[in-house]
This record gives sequence, C-alpha cells and structure tokens, in this order.
Amino acid sequence: MQLPDLKEARKRTSKEILIKTNDYIVKENLKELGLGKKYYIKTYGCQMNVHDSENIKAILEDMSFEETDQFEDADVILLNTCAIRENAHNKVFGFLGRVKHLKQTHPHIITGVCGCMAQEENVVKEIKSKYKWVDIVFGTHNIYNLPNILFDSMTKNEQEIEVFSIEGDVLENIPVKRDSKYKAWVNIMYGCDKFCTYCIVPYTRGKQRSRTPEYIINEVKELVKNGYKEVTLLGQNVNAYGKDLKIDYKMGDLLRDVAKTGIERIRFMTSHPWDFDDDMINAIKDYDNIMPYVHLPLQSGSDRILKLMGRRYTKEKYLTLYNKLKEIPNVAITTDIIVGFPGETEDDFKETLDVVQKCQYDSAFTFIFSPREGTPAAKMEDNVPLEEKNERLYRLNEIVNKYANLNNQKYLGQTVKVLIESIGEKGNLFGYTETMKLVNVDGKQENIGKIVNVKITDIKTWSLDGEIVA
Repeated sequence: MQLPDLKEARKRTSKEILIKTNDYIVKENLKELGLGKKYYIKTYGCQMNVHDSENIKAILEDMSFEETDQFEDADVILLNTCAIRENAHNKVFGFLGRVKHLKQTHPHIITGVCGCMAQEENVVKEIKSKYKWVDIVFGTHNIYNLPNILFDSMTKNEQEIEVFSIEGDVLENIPVKRDSKYKAWVNIMYGCDKFCTYCIVPYTRGKQRSRTPEYIINEVKELVKNGYKEVTLLGQNVNAYGKDLKIDYKMGDLLRDVAKTGIERIRFMTSHPWDFDDDMINAIKDYDNIMPYVHLPLQSGSDRILKLMGRRYTKEKYLTLYNKLKEIPNVAITTDIIVGFPGETEDDFKETLDVVQKCQYDSAFTFIFSPREGTPAAKMEDNVPLEEKNERLYRLNEIVNKYANLNNQKYLGQTVKVLIESIGEKGNLFGYTETMKLVNVDGKQENIGKIVNVKITDIKTWSLDGEIVA
C-alpha cells in the first residue's frame, strides 16, 4: 500500500527527468483476465483526464475487458477524477454512493478511484476510512501499472492503494483507445511548476516535464496516416513546453514542426499568459493549419488579486498580450475567471469586469472560488459572503453572454469550414469551426469526419446553425 503525501508532492528538485519506454507490460497471465467481463469508466475534469481515460481503456482491453456505457453492466467500474473544484469532488462521492448500492447485489464488481483526486492525501484517507468497499485507488503517475493493481485486488480480496507523490518522469508507449476517429488528444508535457495559490494541479500531476519533439511528431504523423483531421496538443501549461528540455526548442518550434506533418487542424491548451511569447504568435500566423483559437485564462483583472493568486502577470501585461493575439486574423479568444477569491473587494471585481469589457471574449468559463485543501489560498481568510459571490458571478455572466452572442452574430450569413464530428441529440450533425464555434448542421451522415463548408443561417449565444454548401 502506497498512500499520497502532500509534503512530498510539493517538492521540486534537480532530479533528471527520465524517458521510460518499457514500463508498460501486461504479463501473459493477465492478458485474458478480463475475458467475458466488462468495464465502465466515468471521467471528470479536463482534457488531460479525458486522454488518460483513453489510455486506461486501452490497457483494460489489452487484458481482454470489453467496454460498456452502462455502469450497472460492468465488472470493473473506474472513476477518473478531477481535483480542481469542490463540485467535481462532490460528484465523485455522490456517484460512489450509487456504486455502493450496486455492489450490495453484485459484490464481484471491482470499483476504483483514479486521477487527480486519488493524488490528494485527504481524499485517500477518507476512502480508506469510510469507503472500505472501494477496491483500488491509483494516481496519475502509475496508470501503466493498472494490470498489476487490478490483478492484486482480484486475487488478494483487499483494498489496493498505490499512489505516488513524486515529481514524475515521462512514460512513452502507453496504449491508447481514442474516443474519436477524427480528432485526437496528444500530450506534449505533464505537470506544472507555476504553483498558483488556488491550484492543486502541481501537487497531483508533478513537476513540469516535456515529451521530446521526436515522440510528439511521430505520434502526429501516425495520426495523419490513420486519417485524423485534428490534434489538440495538451499540457497544464503548454506555453512552457520545452523549458525543461536540454535542447533549445520551445512551443513555437513544436507548433511549426507539427504543422509540417500536414495534419489539417492543430489546437493547443491550456495557455498561461506568463509564457505566451511572440514566437508562438508568429507560428500561429504563419501556418493555416494552426487554428486561430486561443484559450487564455485571466482568472482576475485586479493586480492585487492576481498577486495573491500567484499568477505573475498584471492586468496591463495581460491586456498587452491579448492585443497582440488579436492581430492573428479571425482569432477567437476564450478565458477562465474566478469570482470571490479570498479578500476580493467590489473594486477588485470591477477591475475584472473592466478587462472583460475591453477583451469582449468569445466565451468564458466562470467559477466561484473553490478552496482546495493543501493550497495556500485555502488558508487565506475568505471574507466574501456566498450571496455576494453569487451576485458577482451573475453580473459577470451577463457581460460574458452579451459578448459571446455579439461575437457569434458576426458569423451570420458567412460560409465557414466545419469538421463534422457526429450526430447530435436531435438527429442533426454537429461540428466545430476553426475558431471553436459549435455548429449544428443539417446534412447527411456521410459528412461525418469531413471538413465541409457550412453557411451559417442562425446564431445562438453558445452555438451556430448552418447548412452544408458546395
């Protein structure tokens, strides 16, 4: 049993980052462990978690398990968790309650918790003491070892907890079962060293460590060969890519090399304003297959609050960067904003509203501050009443929604390129523009997986309607 340790997770040393290519092994006696059995994975949180679930699915299928989308039919149920906000935390434990009820009539089911919540010391203590029926807990650093963890749980009939609070290495050759045949997530780096005072990610994901360009480029080339249209380059802070490598190679270089593979669409997320340099902006301008869409978290427009958050930029520097990004032709910019950070005054909040008025974002993910145990912000005096936080969030969203709608109005009557992804709930097709606008389309299923021209016929605040044209 290996329990997480928050103090260890904080450490950053000069230890060399290793590239491990042979750690994932499924022993012969485990390759048929899942024969006749089904698995179910519920994923919470960011795109990194979604991609981790794609790895977990592939590993389970290497053991002969079959996927089901109904947890009641599963022999193995895994919750791949997010630690960013309290809401996700509550959802996980709420779902565990449903699984416990199922296990009372199906005691053979193996239940597991993995992902970022599994890296939290307090969460694992709670599972260990109050959720003894949860069979396995593993973290973000040892997904590759799932076959052995699962086998030990099934044979020893005891709770298996294996969570490493380490800086981490880079593991290659982990299998992946992609959710889409047309769009793919590609990790370019892991971890984060920014330590924003409200964020638990540096503790749950380890230190910043970049994959080498060769592995990334080869992965994209393979995706091109297999007919993929779009890749999204993933990292907790992609703009800092390469800073830990021993070669002079940064995010701008990587964007250019990925563009040269011929993949039709390239996106990246998430960006920290601190590391967004002119070379990255020039790369986006230089290549048509790097999409003109940037997600640039603001978090707050108040210099005082930004300093308390440990964001390392000012309102002025953020706006300077924003204005540079707006020079990219047809660019769409979205953001994240936290309302009600400890000590936020009405004047601080008005500074945030001022930035939103100036930037007129295409959309924004807005949240009320959620304290995460173990982070510096969780120890700060939170003297903003919840009622006031809710009122500020409402005021903010009114402005965000106004500009989202106005930005969409510009598309009315235009013909834009849309990658058609699938069939929506109402039977129509849907896909996304180059600027990440959701478009509902009338058209034939044969267009799924293609980039087609769509004339926009109607707009809504968060989506567009259109028809395919020649």
